[in-house]
Amino acid sequence: MKYINIDKKNWANGLENLYGNYRLFGPVKDNKHHVFKELGKGELPDLNYLNTLPSPKSIAFPQSETMFEYSLDENKKDHHILKEINKDYSPRALIGIRPCDAASFLLVKRNFDTPEYKDPYWLCAYEATIFIGLACSSPYSTCFCTSAGCGPFHEDGLDLLLVDEGKNFIAKILTPRGEKFIKSAGWKTETDTTVAEKIIKNMKIKAEEKIASFVSTDQLKNKSTTRLYDATFWDDIAFACINCGTCTYVCPTCWCFDIQDEVSRNSGLRMRNWDSCMYPLFTIHGTGYNPRNTKVQRVRQRFMHKLKYYVDRYNEGIQCVGCGRCIRLCPVNIDIRKVCDIMNNYND
Repeated sequence: MKYINIDKKNWANGLENLYGNYRLFGPVKDNKHHVFKELGKGELPDLNYLNTLPSPKSIAFPQSETMFEYSLDENKKDHHILKEINKDYSPRALIGIRPCDAASFLLVKRNFDTPEYKDPYWLCAYEATIFIGLACSSPYSTCFCTSAGCGPFHEDGLDLLLVDEGKNFIAKILTPRGEKFIKSAGWKTETDTTVAEKIIKNMKIKAEEKIASFVSTDQLKNKSTTRLYDATFWDDIAFACINCGTCTYVCPTCWCFDIQDEVSRNSGLRMRNWDSCMYPLFTIHGTGYNPRNTKVQRVRQRFMHKLKYYVDRYNEGIQCVGCGRCIRLCPVNIDIRKVCDIMNNYND
């Protein structure tokens, strides 16, 4: 394993060297919150943040994405023919992503990259992206990543992990793509492996000690799916919900979308947009029948999918990385940690 010392005085120059090889994305402050966006030349990512308000999943999975365009003008030779939109899948670097958000891409990949179906839009964007992580030394009070299969110094899904040591970053190279990124930036000062690992280990222990929130998931696999589905506690959990969909829009592991045509006069666009299982129209059939036409059914679906159906299908933990966004931003204070504990400890 190779470690590179990046003096913060050389940080801006290194990023400048990268512009010819990568499109750079990073966290920037937008009013009171941070969001991920593409950085203009000379623009630096603001790494002095806890986590972004929305997750960075939109880098590979935009909230609205045009897939095709077409003309309805029968005077044109190619009328009523779908024409694919050209997209920029040139190499891009996502700088300063938190380990929990990087891990979320691996969970989402299970939906977009399967033996039966490979989503070309998501896969092309994902494969073009290099993930440069920023270790989390000051987690939110709502973070529970360590009990959701992740952690503040987690490395899965990353090509490079940056550890902020004050005047410099220690960069832990995790993949050949990460090493190529470092070379392109011109950061060459290697750090003694033993010293670097000791520093990172101590910082990791301190960061994990700050995480006060935990969830229990050890019994979810053994629970009866139908008994959890029919449990009486769902009415209480759903009581305050207003079906605003905030939880699903800020969640880094939600992957649902809808495809719609937008037509203006004789031209049209076929687009896909994020959708949410919390919306009343999400499951409506062409006949008008809606199998989840009540609020409690939709709330149950969200939690059953993340905490039970996903567990049963993949047997690799819950569909959550413990970032805590849905807890912090829910306008009626519905807490996934409490729901998870209720489901994990349920005995009918």
